[in-house]
Amino acid sequence: MEIIWLGHSCFRLRSEELIVVTDPFPSSIGLQPDSRQATAVTISSAHPNHSNWQEVVGEPQVFQSPGEYEYSGIAVRGVMTPLGQGYDLTTRNTAFCIQLDGLNICHLGDINEPLTSNEIDQLLPLDILLVPVGGVCTLDVERIYQSVQDLDPKVIIPMHYHTDNVNVPLGNLDAFLRLTGTSDVEPLSRVTFTSSNLPPNLQVTVLAPQARAS
Repeated sequence: MEIIWLGHSCFRLRSEELIVVTDPFPSSIGLQPDSRQATAVTISSAHPNHSNWQEVVGEPQVFQSPGEYEYSGIAVRGVMTPLGQGYDLTTRNTAFCIQLDGLNICHLGDINEPLTSNEIDQLLPLDILLVPVGGVCTLDVERIYQSVQDLDPKVIIPMHYHTDNVNVPLGNLDAFLRLTGTSDVEPLSRVTFTSSNLPPNLQVTVLAPQARAS
């Protein structure tokens, strides 16, 4: 499976002809939204920065609610995460686990409260975790790191943090890297994993956003 980070919380997951796009964003965040064809799209919340599926071409199947689904060989499981105090119901977040090419990849979306033990059980097992690390509207970096430990993935790919051109106020990546003991990371344009090349121990993989400035 090939993984490309387009920016913010949006990834493109590809396995041969199957393509899943997560949380597509609008150009208003400072990046040009993705317009390539997709088989399926997952939407973690109704926030405009996470739900611009109309600009993804190819008439994709859109998943935006908790539940278990299967479409065109792609298995998807959505788990609603806890709603933080002071947040209204329109900000409800769904974490999505996507099974593709024999791998389980989990996109946590805008998680703003720690997962319960029951929710963790629903998300497991997983191999690759796409995790927000910029705080502000998500868990702070210490609590998001605890969630990472609870979910015990083989690979962590950070998302939803400050990058060039994006006008969303978020923290940077450095604090999370310090917590994970990761240093001298060279961001990659893309990464490919198979069930046989997953690392034996936890690995942080940093991707460079591939969407162009709008």
